[in-house]
Amino acid sequence: MTVVITGANRGIGRGLYDLYAARGTVLGTHRAAPFPGFAQLDVTDPASQKTFAAGLADQPIDLLVCNAGVYLDKGASLDRDYPPQQWADTFAANVTGVFLTIQGLLPNIRAARGKIAIISSQMASDTHAPGGSYIYRASKAAVLNLGRNLASDLRRDGVAVGIYHPGWVQTDMGTSAAAITVDEAANGLMARFDALTLDTTGCFETWDGRAHDF
Repeated sequence: MTVVITGANRGIGRGLYDLYAARGTVLGTHRAAPFPGFAQLDVTDPASQKTFAAGLADQPIDLLVCNAGVYLDKGASLDRDYPPQQWADTFAANVTGVFLTIQGLLPNIRAARGKIAIISSQMASDTHAPGGSYIYRASKAAVLNLGRNLASDLRRDGVAVGIYHPGWVQTDMGTSAAAITVDEAANGLMARFDALTLDTTGCFETWDGRAHDF
């Protein structure tokens, strides 16, 4: 089994990386300098995407986990914040970056009739809208829509796509006040990925197996 995880150097990505390393071949990516077991990939850079895909050549990929992302507008003020460049940078990482990664690795995923897991958030849901974090919420809603449409197009290739809320996790992004640990989130997500099939493709689920409202 070959697994690729973007943004695997810390947080949920690192938790998943460590779990999958015990199962077989796992390749994690990191935006900056690579270190053992990891490859350099800036998901916002088409040239970096091309180099990364070329490095995998024709190696089949059983599972691609699109985890890399940013949360640049945490705590922002509606009256004075949310500059245009912050919108552009967030969507470049959280939406375009996911699409480019999937597009570049499609031959590898199709070769294995593999799976794609996209880490979104409950903040993507239009039924969970308490306000604030407008850029992050919009980007996660966009990548949810992206995943749902990819599920439709890739079904014919035998490729299942799932979109997931990882929970409020004790990471740099989630803070120490969060509800669950990285280990809890990673183990829950791994179980969700294992359960993903063409029968459930396009699902939007929580880390602990509940269907999430769209």
